[in-house]
Amino acid sequence: MKIELLYFDGCPSWEKALENLKTALQLEGKNADIELICVRDNDHASQLKFLGSPSFRVDGVDWWPEERTRYNLSCRVYATPEGMHGAPTVEMFRQQLRQRE
Repeated sequence: MKIELLYFDGCPSWEKALENLKTALQLEGKNADIELICVRDNDHASQLKFLGSPSFRVDGVDWWPEERTRYNLSCRVYATPEGMHGAPTVEMFRQQLRQRE
């Protein structure tokens, strides 16, 4: 499995999100290649249909899709059981990984 992590320099949440993803992979006994994709600017964001940092895609499909008409460098928030946060929880990643079985 290949997972793309899209982020931009200066994002305060992408490293925590990467840590949570790696923990979930380990707990689920899964192996994955994680490709870090640094989104450079708004043009690049538009080309990638970037939903904000951090974002996660498998086979080109965002794990938490949203409808958008504009794409730019922005932070992304996730609805977690503890409220809105800048990164998915370990359990949220585990649920996504289980759905791929």
